[in-house]
Amino acid sequence: MTPYYYDLHIHSCLSPCADDDMTPNNIAGMAALKGLQILALTDHNSCKNCPAFFSACKRQGIIPVAGMELSTAEDVHLVCLFENIEDAMRFDVEIEKHLMSVDNRPEIFGNQLVLDGDDDIIGEESKLLISATDLWMGDAVELAKSFGAHVHPAHVDRESNGIISVLGDIPTDYGFGCFELNDAASLEKINGEYPISKTMKHVVSSDAHHLWDISEADNSVMLDDEPYSSALVRKRLFEYLDGQN
Repeated sequence: MTPYYYDLHIHSCLSPCADDDMTPNNIAGMAALKGLQILALTDHNSCKNCPAFFSACKRQGIIPVAGMELSTAEDVHLVCLFENIEDAMRFDVEIEKHLMSVDNRPEIFGNQLVLDGDDDIIGEESKLLISATDLWMGDAVELAKSFGAHVHPAHVDRESNGIISVLGDIPTDYGFGCFELNDAASLEKINGEYPISKTMKHVVSSDAHHLWDISEADNSVMLDDEPYSSALVRKRLFEYLDGQN
């Protein structure tokens, strides 16, 4: 078993609330400097920068995970992670159908830049990505899982868009086996107030919107990586998140 240091919630310059400096290569470079080994890109309601992110992580020897921070109709944020980037990109196409028909206004909300593996701009997303989708929680979880996603509620210890702050609890209805904390120090409080959390796994991730927000090498998971391959490590990570080890 080997410890793998991770950050499973990072936004690129595709998310309008993130810095334009959050390019795939800048993210991967900063993560490498901080000693991280597994990294997930989770832009708001989109996976369009995941292909470039995979290229950037490969250059840095980091194991990439394709993901999305999905906003439900209740305005709860869910982290959706995909073992295969192909599934993530198919999910991206589906989620486009559930976005609000509101155009982004870059001068107000920020740019929504799609980049290639060299950090060159190849497009911009026109629809505003930070709005809630029309998917209610149960439908969102079911849809994501139908595309092979692992799904867990994001930053449950925060007031903004956390499942506890919006719904008042971590409901058992949706089959969550894991939840995300933004601050590891809040685990004791969450466990004390919401006993269901004691039966679940948890991860601690940054929700980084700026390069300096990316996690230090503080949080790790123990994974069996023999015989080593990045695909095996990614597979073992998903087994861990889904409660299989």
